[in-house]
Amino acid sequence: MSTQQALWLPGIGQDFAVGTKEIDAPGPGELLVKIISSGLNPLDWKIQENGFIQFVKSYPAVIGEEAAGNVEAVGEGVTDFKEGDRVFFQASLNMGSKFTTFQQYCIVIADSAAKIPDHTSFDQAASVQVGIIPFVVALYAQQPEGLAHLAPWLEGGNGKYAGQPILIMGGASTLGQYAIQLARLSGFSPIITTASFHNTELLSSLGATHVLDRKLSTTALKDAIAKITSIPIILAFDAISLPDTQQTAHDIVTAGGTVITVRVPQVDNKHEDKVVQQVVGSFHIPPNRELGKSFMPALTQWLADGTIKPNAIEVVPGGLNGVSSGLQRLKNNLVSGKKLVVRPWETA
Repeated sequence: MSTQQALWLPGIGQDFAVGTKEIDAPGPGELLVKIISSGLNPLDWKIQENGFIQFVKSYPAVIGEEAAGNVEAVGEGVTDFKEGDRVFFQASLNMGSKFTTFQQYCIVIADSAAKIPDHTSFDQAASVQVGIIPFVVALYAQQPEGLAHLAPWLEGGNGKYAGQPILIMGGASTLGQYAIQLARLSGFSPIITTASFHNTELLSSLGATHVLDRKLSTTALKDAIAKITSIPIILAFDAISLPDTQQTAHDIVTAGGTVITVRVPQVDNKHEDKVVQQVVGSFHIPPNRELGKSFMPALTQWLADGTIKPNAIEVVPGGLNGVSSGLQRLKNNLVSGKKLVVRPWETA
């Protein structure tokens, strides 16, 4: 059996270590992908430190949430992909180590993959899926997974929500940048986001109409928003979802409004007429699979024509050996406005 290099996590709270691992064969409806670039995400260091049984059920384990690469083999029944296709995808993290991305090859559920446009690099493509899917599910999935808004890639969905304001907490984050772009396509206006001011030009280019200082107090933020629009804020997407950002978003949305979080809600919800809802940003759960199949071709087209712009990229050197240092930077909040990726085939 052929082997590859993989980054093993021996157990919760332990250090990563590069070792060998078998290369699996794709089953029905699956692809074998040679990973060229793998994205780093905050969930990776959280799994390392704390463990999440819903994602990793046993150790040692290989983790990693998203990647881009070349199709090496196609499983039975797959018709939309062929050997040699360039693809990017969100990993099926809870299905075991053969489906994860801190390794040189992995198995991919074909329905969850998308083709990479010709002028998009593997590094850029590896930054997209984990960042964009949470907002897609939050806004466009059917209830209770999402808010059942009409998606902008469907007939009648482009610009449908014109004149409706939206607040996006943490616009310079990976999730925030994609949320701004999708909000623009849906027509939301004004699109108000919080960020450090040095990211204003970037976020404005993506579609934010107003960038407010992320360090403003809740009262100051409310006052600033009141000067921008007199229409009550009924929707906020918190791309950061720390306790303080959740509470601020909750305090700003009006009665009957909704705050979408990407972490467990930690809000003093004194007003029962406000909804605080955590999004599960995955197309792998059954209620979201059809949404994913619908969205993937649109995402490929949007990247090809520039409608959606991927994050700025920084390649962490050392291949899989660079994962630990990259995750430490994410943990320490030392990354702003860009996405960290590693190239598994550069592992020494």
